[in-house]
Amino acid sequence: MQFSLWLALLGAGTLISLTPGAGAINTMSNALNSGFRRSIWGILGQQAALLAHIVIVALGVGVLVAGSPLAFTVIRFVGAAYLVYLGIRQFLAKPALDAESAPALSHDPAWSMFRRGLWVNLLNPKAIVFFLAFLPQFIRLDRPMLPQYLIVAATVIVVDILVMWFFFALTARSLQRFTGDARGQRVVNRVFGVLFVSVGVLLAVIH
Repeated sequence: MQFSLWLALLGAGTLISLTPGAGAINTMSNALNSGFRRSIWGILGQQAALLAHIVIVALGVGVLVAGSPLAFTVIRFVGAAYLVYLGIRQFLAKPALDAESAPALSHDPAWSMFRRGLWVNLLNPKAIVFFLAFLPQFIRLDRPMLPQYLIVAATVIVVDILVMWFFFALTARSLQRFTGDARGQRVVNRVFGVLFVSVGVLLAVIH
């Protein structure tokens, strides 16, 4: 891949990652509830989903999904339902208190956070359609395909990890002053719960 083309990929990938969405909301929620360091597990789950989307598109399956209204609709509604479920659970979550009845971070297992991040990104058929439009811009058919896809995947994933962890997760840390008591935790939980539900509803109704 030419260096100028890679720079274009780097810029496009950064802009895409900075666009708020379900992954950003999930990352900020994890950082608030489980801490900045442990939020990486959810981010890694999201990257596993991105890798799966890239593989799907590279194998040509993405064309079939994008071209099948039924498959696209089923995945879209399943993804929307999962986001709504996460939103309701977040909205109803009770404040985490330590032994002295002071607010404390939750201790979700790493695998639970990874799995949640995986499903948040995986159950988004629009991501497949997006990569169908995005990836071909950086692939040259007259050159070996595998090295190009490896470069694209590595660039997109590394950029997304950096943006999610050092932008969205760090941004969430600035909100921790609002979670210094049980009332603040409830407010933040409800805000993020509403955001999850809103994204889920948008995913369901916007074609």
